[in-house]
Amino acid sequence: MVNSMAENKRKILVLVEGAKTDVVLMERLLSVYQIDVKYEIISYRTNIYTLYHEFFGDNDPADMDLLQMLKSREPDPAKKALFDDFYSDILLIFDLDPHDSGFTSEKIDSIARYFVESSDMGKLYINYPMVEAFYHMASIPDPDFDSYHATLDELIAGEYKARVNRENRNHDYRKFAATKEECNIVIGQNMSKAWRLVGSDPGYDLLPTQVEMLAAQLNSIQKDRRVAVLSTCAFFIPEYNPKLIR
Repeated sequence: MVNSMAENKRKILVLVEGAKTDVVLMERLLSVYQIDVKYEIISYRTNIYTLYHEFFGDNDPADMDLLQMLKSREPDPAKKALFDDFYSDILLIFDLDPHDSGFTSEKIDSIARYFVESSDMGKLYINYPMVEAFYHMASIPDPDFDSYHATLDELIAGEYKARVNRENRNHDYRKFAATKEECNIVIGQNMSKAWRLVGSDPGYDLLPTQVEMLAAQLNSIQKDRRVAVLSTCAFFIPEYNPKLIR
């Protein structure tokens, strides 16, 4: 994320998939870490495979303007003007949803390889299997977090969200990771799990790339019909400023 622009010129567009859980979580993270930039959180109201169809389907992405595409599909006239603003960074927060009828490895890989720079075309953060992964901890820290997976069968049966509600420490998302210290632990455990997932050590890099994490997850789906529970939507925090989570 580019930090060289004057702060008063910085404005972030956060495009999220859903209208409730996703918005609440991103609002909380921006508030907890006191990220003092202007931002707009906008719900796409459908999944990443619709984004693929609308942006990549019959088009050359290089010829597309994400903001104008979003503007054209916004039903609220009052919100259309939001897409005419200048944004220094664009974050796209979406779920993998490997059980969705539109899912293919090729589609999701194409999207992940395109949306790689927040200050240019936008940066994609994928939640595995979905945004509820952030809350999938029985304690903070959770010594068993690395072992948590979601199977395709439970996703197809629509059972994953209920499982998170059941296994979540508070059984109430509003009370989970309510402080900066607890958020640091949750993000840190997800960062560590991401490195183990790709079978590498941090080295000089803060995080594996989204493409690397996705490749490991797609391999797990193909081989074992399961995906490692991993929340990457909060990774924009350490990428914005690594000192925030220390």
